[in-house]
Amino acid sequence: MKLKRREFLKQSALAAGTMLVTPRLTPAAEPTAGNFDPYERVPLGKTGMNFSRVCIGTGMKGGKRESNQTRMGKEKFEALLHGAYDRGVKVFDLADLYGTHPYVAPALKGIPRDNYFIISKIWWDSGGIPEKERPDADVVIPRFLKELGTDYIDLVLLHCVRSPKWNEELHKQMDILADFKKKGVIRAHGVSCHSLEALETAAREPWVDSVHTRINPYGMSMDGPAKVVAPVLQQIHSAGKGVVGMKIIGEGRLRNDDEKKDESIRYVLGLGCVDILNVGFEKLEEVDDFAARVRKVPMKA
Repeated sequence: MKLKRREFLKQSALAAGTMLVTPRLTPAAEPTAGNFDPYERVPLGKTGMNFSRVCIGTGMKGGKRESNQTRMGKEKFEALLHGAYDRGVKVFDLADLYGTHPYVAPALKGIPRDNYFIISKIWWDSGGIPEKERPDADVVIPRFLKELGTDYIDLVLLHCVRSPKWNEELHKQMDILADFKKKGVIRAHGVSCHSLEALETAAREPWVDSVHTRINPYGMSMDGPAKVVAPVLQQIHSAGKGVVGMKIIGEGRLRNDDEKKDESIRYVLGLGCVDILNVGFEKLEEVDDFAARVRKVPMKA
């Protein structure tokens, strides 16, 4: 029976034109009718891209080009990326700051490039990465492409903007990224915000295609209380910009609190303005646990 089942899975996968599921795959339970599907493809604002609702972040405790994910070692980290893909995660959130670029191509080798999405971020500020030099985006992006083993990047962000005038101070980088977008080297651009003022600027700035923002109901590692941040996210979403939520598990602080994890996921999905849930999973069990909790949340009529 086991052999027949494997053959059935193989034929089904080939018929669908997708990659063959690997032994690492844990079959996902079907989403309950009327509830959120963690792996549903949803629009990222007006970018024209449909991301999986759940995204795997790779920057847990990240800095100096390493993170908890890279500290796992090559084999374990690549298994995490591949296992997440098998389950339905099709978006990989990377950054120069995290040092996670070189792990993606080997982990997803053999999978058609248009079957998954890559997000990366430019570290333009002082500190953060080992070298002192901060080349412009026209130098950085070609390096990213080489490290990622790809011809294009789906979404590139200016990492960790805090100033309310970031759109003036980083205008040169914005122009370079806009030119790369015209050439098809990147498909969309935006910012990762780390202050309420920066978030408010992102809501007004036409250049922004998508925003990474910290959101949970407890104000953990956020730019302000949820009741203050949420209306700004509504503005961003209403303007047609993508919204990618970070710190939904409070930067890991809610990892062992089932009640608060459920409440945070319910809250963020219930806002109706957060497109993608970006979580820094460190184990495949965490991916499965998070997906199961998403499936418990009813969609609003």
